[in-house]
Amino acid sequence: MTMRTLAAAIVLGTTALSSPVLAKDQAWYIGLELGPNLMQNQLFDIRNAAQTQVSQDGIRARHKIGYDVGGNIGYDFGKFRAEFEVAYKANSIDNMIVEQAVPAIPFGIPTAPATTVMPSVPALGTRNAADGDARVLSFMANGYYDAGGQGTDLGAYIGAGVGIARVQHANYALVGGGASFIDDSDTGVAWQVLAGVYKPISDHVDIGLKYRFFNVDNVDTFTTNGLATQTNYRSHSLMFTLAYNFFEPVDCNCAAPPPPPPPLPPCPPAAVTPGPFLVFFDWDKSLITADAALILDRAAEQFKATGQANVALAGHTDTSGNADYNMRLSQRRADAVKAYLAGKGVPEAAMVTEAFGQTRLLVETPDNVREPQNRRVEITFSGAPQPNLTNCTPQ
Repeated sequence: MTMRTLAAAIVLGTTALSSPVLAKDQAWYIGLELGPNLMQNQLFDIRNAAQTQVSQDGIRARHKIGYDVGGNIGYDFGKFRAEFEVAYKANSIDNMIVEQAVPAIPFGIPTAPATTVMPSVPALGTRNAADGDARVLSFMANGYYDAGGQGTDLGAYIGAGVGIARVQHANYALVGGGASFIDDSDTGVAWQVLAGVYKPISDHVDIGLKYRFFNVDNVDTFTTNGLATQTNYRSHSLMFTLAYNFFEPVDCNCAAPPPPPPPLPPCPPAAVTPGPFLVFFDWDKSLITADAALILDRAAEQFKATGQANVALAGHTDTSGNADYNMRLSQRRADAVKAYLAGKGVPEAAMVTEAFGQTRLLVETPDNVREPQNRRVEITFSGAPQPNLTNCTPQ
């Protein structure tokens, strides 16, 4: 992967992340990171072909500053973040030092007509013309403790990760243009320590700096002539980071909510059923008297005003006279009231008459007693309509 390719990837990523966005906690995010990578010296242990002798720290490899590029996707729980990361690191050889006597390895430049280099024991000393590349592809699961970073506040975090990494020693040669003595790779467990700071630059986009210490122990490879080698990979990276947070905004510049509707007026009270009304009669009569007419006029008005549905007319007599006669007299009195009210606009279909004779006295008396209070018709209304409660506030 060339630096031009990496630069194009960053430009494309920045374009994708530049649209309006919002928030952090309880949200997914994706990120890109790129920066210089400083690789620690590699010390190679080399075993002879018989596996009987080990040249411990026989060759030291020093590398130029390289690059570290990666991407991640994660979820922000609040104070804790978890993510999956893919990263690639590359460093070119600066020089190599043969520090201990090592078994014979290929390292010279072939001379015509030969096309290969026979293994030989390199002399001790520094090889400034050494060549090759160290490359690492890693897949890591990371966890962070995160603080700050809300709104426009500066945020900071520390974390660690574990995963697997493929470490490649590509064309390691003691002499530039010479034969490679290692061109092999190994895959093993990797771990890293992370720390960084970041600052939101918009509702959804953060930029920051991240430090990474990356480690792979016991990288086992073979020389081109079959000798076993072992070393460790350790590096330090300082990277520019760009993150995009997916989430729904908690607040926005939305239009103000409509004002609440005006309060409804109080509901009217339930219709009051008037009455009962009482009209009285002369002895042994069913004619409507002047006093009774006044009461019946008021009863007719109340029927219309209160929207009554039914009218019950109960006729009564006193205890004077024959009981059967009194039953018929009480019916005549009820019929007389019905006729009068009908003349005042009360529908006949709404009125029901009933005769009780002398069975329901208003004033208790012995038989054959003329009592004016018992010679009566009781007028009772029922079926008053309920008030409309749909456009008002119940009381």
